Amino acid sequence: MEPKTNSSVIKPYKESQNNFVSLIVSKDVKDGKFNGRVQTRFPPEPNGHLHIGHAKSICLNFGIAADYEGVCSLRLDDTNPAKEGSEFAQAIIEDVNWLGFDWGNNFHCASDYFSELYQFAIQLIHSGKAYVDSLSAEDIRAYRGTLKEPGRDSPYRDRSIEENIDLFERMRNKEFKEGSHVLRAKIDMSSSNMNLRDPVMYRILHVSHHRTGNEWCIYPMYDFAHGQCDSIEGVTHSICTLEFENNRPLYDWFLDALGVDHPRQIEFARLNLNYTVLSKRRLAALIDCGHVSGWDDPRMPTISGMRRRGYTPEALREFCDRIGVAKRNTTVDLALLEHILRQHLNRTVQRAMGVLRPIRVVIVNYPEDQVEQINAINNPEDAAMGTRKVPFSRVLYIERDDFLENPPKKFYRLAPGQEVRLRYAYFIRYESVIRNPETGEVEELRCTYDPDTRGGFASDGRKVKATLHWVSAAHSVDAEVRLYDRLFAINDPASVPVEDLDSILNPASIEIIHGCKLEPSLADVTSGSRLQLERQGYFCVDSVDSSVEHLVFNRTVTLRDTWARIQKANNNKS
Repeated sequence: MEPKTNSSVIKPYKESQNNFVSLIVSKDVKDGKFNGRVQTRFPPEPNGHLHIGHAKSICLNFGIAADYEGVCSLRLDDTNPAKEGSEFAQAIIEDVNWLGFDWGNNFHCASDYFSELYQFAIQLIHSGKAYVDSLSAEDIRAYRGTLKEPGRDSPYRDRSIEENIDLFERMRNKEFKEGSHVLRAKIDMSSSNMNLRDPVMYRILHVSHHRTGNEWCIYPMYDFAHGQCDSIEGVTHSICTLEFENNRPLYDWFLDALGVDHPRQIEFARLNLNYTVLSKRRLAALIDCGHVSGWDDPRMPTISGMRRRGYTPEALREFCDRIGVAKRNTTVDLALLEHILRQHLNRTVQRAMGVLRPIRVVIVNYPEDQVEQINAINNPEDAAMGTRKVPFSRVLYIERDDFLENPPKKFYRLAPGQEVRLRYAYFIRYESVIRNPETGEVEELRCTYDPDTRGGFASDGRKVKATLHWVSAAHSVDAEVRLYDRLFAINDPASVPVEDLDSILNPASIEIIHGCKLEPSLADVTSGSRLQLERQGYFCVDSVDSSVEHLVFNRTVTLRDTWARIQKANNNKS
């Protein structure tokens, strides 16, 4: 599989780094380490879609390489064909591409190096540093010991080099069933670092690989392949998350035992986001249990899900830059991500009017056959985006919630005796209602308009306290709208066992509304288009379910900015 990408549309990315990782790399460059060369890599496993946590690593690795005029490669760690596939591989390529990064000719897969890794394994066997173990997986775990107790040597640990070579080659030649043998490194079963207790290097898997087919039936473990792939490619700085800190001695042991070049490993804190899980195992469980529709469900924290929901690559990159890079794990407030997204969408997307829960309004003193083209501003933050024409007629739709027949105090929208402004159009006043004769429900409002308030301002200077959005009934476009909220109801869903995730799901994480009415300028919107529906939030045309015949809009984020409110409160306190 080759990456399907068009490098001409990928925007180069360069970030002014100011963090401990950058300081380490800067010192290495200054000291002439690696001859002043900088090469990083982003090495995900193609066993699921990338998520927002991966975006932080992507930005860091590509950003470091860009800052030092180096190279960052995209390398797929495809060493476990039982859980990996070309669908996931292509999704990773598309996600990194969409975020705005260009790996040029530096696309690699661990499977590119299966032959080299096999020869490395043979080399370690010949040097007496690896052996074929015939213990079962359960016995290997039992022999490994615990954090308080040392492990025990396998009874097969002292096999001769010749026997180990013979068995390993027969493993390679498909003579044994899965689980009958593994290749292990011979290090130290009493080491305080569990990773050094004779880790498994190769296992037998009679599974077709999505790139190499049935050429191989033995596959290297990640801990064996990781450092050697870096060395083969010439990676200078292996930037990874903190959970790999205890693995570093193992990676160094392999590289030293093989006598190959060492990259410098630097660990940083992974991203933790409240109300969110960022474990592929947990995300896969949500899919398998049917709690979400797939990896690209707009409620998922995956890059594909966020893209489908309407997030922008600029907002995700800004978020990763804003939270910074640290050595200590912390949890970031989801409200910050939403705040950054709002700021970007506010500056860049067009406004439109859409009524999600419509109620019919008849302006009884407006001419029946008249249609006016009202001038509406596309984006008040950017005059260059211009204006558009919106048709206004006798029969309109407004939001059902914008009318109350018996309103409480301080309800300033449409009600008996009250006048409101229709956005860009006229003042209207409530006169009466039409009810359903069977249910008594209000089906239609009868109103009058003031022709001297065209444009939304009264010639006599009188004021109104509410401005409503609206849509001309005869010109409206039907649509389905999906309102999304946080998938989990608690702040720290990662603290709950994976089998209990269903107990903490937010029952209001999605609301699907049919029969929404949109202004006619939205009739020809394309998949993925973003916009603000005034007073409703920011929306995106769904890239999977929407069509010309059936428009589907996903709400990306509401207009309410909790992060801005928190920051304002903090500033007032200080």
